[in-house]
Amino acid sequence: MNLRNVAIIAHVDHGKTTLVDQLLAQSGVFRANEATTERAMDSNDQEKERGITILAKCTSVLWNGKAGETRINIIDTPGHADFGGEVERILGMVDGCVILVDAEEGVMPQTKFVLTKALKMGLRPILCINKVDRAHADPDRVHNETFDLFAAIGATDEQLDFPHIYASGRNGWATMDLNQPNDNLAPLFDLIVDHVPPPKVQENKDKPFRILNVLIESDPFLGRILTGRIESGKAVPGMAIKALDRDGKEIERGRITKVLAFRGLKRQPLDEGSEAGDIVAIAGMSKATVADTLCALEVSEPLDAQPIDPPTISMTVSVNDSPLAGREGDKVQSRVIRDRLLKEAEANVAIRVTTTEGGDAYEVAGRGELQLGVLIENMRREGFEVSISRPRVVYQTGENGEKMEPIEDVMVDVDDEFSGIVIEKLSARKAEMTDMGPSGAGKTRIQLKCPSRSLIGYQGEFLTDTRGSGVLNRVFSHYEAFKGDIAGRLKGVLISNSDGETAAFALWNLEDRGVMFVGAGEKTYEGMIIGENARWDDLDVNPIKGKQLTNVRAAGKDEAVRLTPPRQMSLEQAIAYISDDELVEVTPKSIRLRKQILNPSFRKKRTRPD
Repeated sequence: MNLRNVAIIAHVDHGKTTLVDQLLAQSGVFRANEATTERAMDSNDQEKERGITILAKCTSVLWNGKAGETRINIIDTPGHADFGGEVERILGMVDGCVILVDAEEGVMPQTKFVLTKALKMGLRPILCINKVDRAHADPDRVHNETFDLFAAIGATDEQLDFPHIYASGRNGWATMDLNQPNDNLAPLFDLIVDHVPPPKVQENKDKPFRILNVLIESDPFLGRILTGRIESGKAVPGMAIKALDRDGKEIERGRITKVLAFRGLKRQPLDEGSEAGDIVAIAGMSKATVADTLCALEVSEPLDAQPIDPPTISMTVSVNDSPLAGREGDKVQSRVIRDRLLKEAEANVAIRVTTTEGGDAYEVAGRGELQLGVLIENMRREGFEVSISRPRVVYQTGENGEKMEPIEDVMVDVDDEFSGIVIEKLSARKAEMTDMGPSGAGKTRIQLKCPSRSLIGYQGEFLTDTRGSGVLNRVFSHYEAFKGDIAGRLKGVLISNSDGETAAFALWNLEDRGVMFVGAGEKTYEGMIIGENARWDDLDVNPIKGKQLTNVRAAGKDEAVRLTPPRQMSLEQAIAYISDDELVEVTPKSIRLRKQILNPSFRKKRTRPD
C-alpha cells in the first residue's frame, strides 16, 4: 500500500486540530451514526479546558484518490511555543509537513520556529492558508509573507517552490483556486499524496529491525508504550529486541508484547507486525524512553536523535510547609514529588529536573510559564501539594565568561489606540522594537526582541493596558549578553498576621488598602498574602478581626457589610504575580500566595522601587 507520513504544524489557534477533525470525517473514519466531538484529537483534560493542543498525537486515514488507495499518517502538533519540544521530536518521523497559516493573522512567531526546524531537516512543506472565509482575510498578503519567511530562514530553491492551497478547516473545504469554490477536502488529500514522498526507509525492510522512540506514554494494561517510525526491518509481536541509548549503550532487553498501529482515533494491535516506514506504538519494554533506539539483538549502532533546544525558564518546586499543609492533598512527601517530576522529565525531553543544594527542593526547567503551569496543574489534579517559586530565566556563560540571557521574538497585535502604552512598557523592560505597521481592522502589529525575564508577569499587565483586546505571541530566539536590571512588581502586598478564618467585617475595612485575593470565611495563616497593597510597600494586616458586638443600638450602626468580589487568580497568573521572596502554595483544592518566610520578625522589609 502507498504510505505517507505528514505533520500539521502551525501557530496556536490557526486551526490545526479543527482541520484534522474534518480530514478524519471526510476520509470515512467515523460511522454514519457515530457520535463525534469537536477537536477530537485534543483528548487530554487540560487540552479540552484550555482549547489548545499540548501533546503531539498521531492518527491515520485511508484516502482513495487519484493515486489509488493511500494510508496517510497525520501527526497533530502543539501550536504554543512552550510545547515546541514536542514538535522538534516528531519532525523526524515524517517525510513532509503542512504549514497552516491563518489568512487574517498571517505568519506568527511559532510558524517561524517550526518552519525553521522543518526546513533544516530537508522537509518540503505544503502551505495551507486557512480561514480564508473570515471577514478580514487577506490570503495574497499571507502568501507573500510566507514566501519572504522561507527566503529569510534559508530555504533551498526546491523548498521555495512550495505548493499552496486555500482552506476553511471549520467548514471542511479546500481549493487550489479561490475563484473555483469547493465543498470538500479532496484537493488537500490529493496534494499531500502528490507532494509528500513515500518514506525512503521502506527500502530498508529487509534489514534488521530499528525504531527511534519519539513519544512515550503509560497504559495500565500494557505498561510503557513507545511510539516512533520503523526505520528498518519489521516489528512482530513476540520478537526479542533490546534498547540502546544515544551513545549505543544497552539499557535493557525484552520482547515486543504488542505492535499497535494508528487507525483513525484508535490504536489496533497488528498480529503480523508492521514494516519499515509505518508509525507504530510498541509495548513490552520497561526502561527505554524518549530518544532511545529499539532494535534487533544483532544491531549495535543507535539511530541519531534530534537535538532539543535547551530550557529557558526554571522554577523551584518544594514541599508545602504552610500551616495548612496536608489537609487537601495526599501526596505531600519530598520523595513522592521527586519521583513524579523525574517521571515527567523522562517523558518530556524539553523539561529538565535537578536537585537543589539542600536536597529538599527541585529545580524544574522548561520552555515557558505555560509549560511549567500545565505540569503543576496535572500534579495538583493527581493529589499533590507543592510550593512553587517565581520563575527565573536560565542564564548561560559566553565565550569570554560574560553572562548571557535568553532573548525572545515577540509579536503584539493591539488596537491602534493602545500601541503607545505597550511600546512604552516593553521599552522600559529592555525590549527593542524591530518592526511596526498596520495589520488591518484598526490594529497595529509590533515586533520586538525582548529578554525572557522581562516577560515574566507581564501578561496580566498587558491585558489590563489593552483592555483585554491585545494578543501577545512569543518564541525563544537566541542568547545575548545580560541587559541589566529590570524593574519588577511596583505594588506591595497585604499579608495576614494571624491564623484563622477571614471575617467580612475585617475585609470590608481593609478594602481601602488595596485589592483583596480572598473572600469572607476562607482559611488564612500568618505570612499568607491576602491582597495587593495600593502602595509600593508590604503591609501586615489582621483579616480575622470580627465586629465587637454590644447591646447599644444606634442609627446606621448595623449597616450590612458589602464586599467587593476578590480577584481570583489562575495558577499561571499566580506564578507570574509573585516576587522573589514569595511562593505559590498549590493544593488539589486551593491556590494560595504566601511569603517564603512566614514570621514577619524574620522578613526583610521591602525597599522602595526606583
